[in-house]
Amino acid sequence: MALTGKQKRTLRGLGHHLAVVVQVGKTGVTAGVVKATAQALKDHELIKVKIEAEKEDRAEALAQLAKDTGSEVAQSLGKTALLFKQRKNKPKIKLDRPKAAPKDAGPNGDDAGDDAADDADDDDDDGDDDGDDESADDSDEPSED
Repeated sequence: MALTGKQKRTLRGLGHHLAVVVQVGKTGVTAGVVKATAQALKDHELIKVKIEAEKEDRAEALAQLAKDTGSEVAQSLGKTALLFKQRKNKPKIKLDRPKAAPKDAGPNGDDAGDDAADDADDDDDDGDDDGDDESADDSDEPSED
């Protein structure tokens, strides 16, 4: 489940006051760190993690920790990150679900499946919606070729 921007914003607000629960040392993501993180996520759902790795290695360590624990990264700021994993039973934090597109919506969320209604208001034969019956190539004006 990828988090939406609105969900991340909510989690950042909830996680602002949290204390760091797990610290990843310079040795990186070890089995012990993964186990401690998984337990903390089980207990709290949203945790703050501090990563003491070099700047270049932090993103990789955070991605590995999230993958190994099955969590989502809600925020990464400097050496500190927020991880979220919602419980399946009795979730403590309830996030708004992303709104689903209507059944007949097109790929952009528009009403692509209802072309008959769009054609009904085009009474003229020239293809445009201006109400006149003049085609583009039937005009009396000279073309600028």
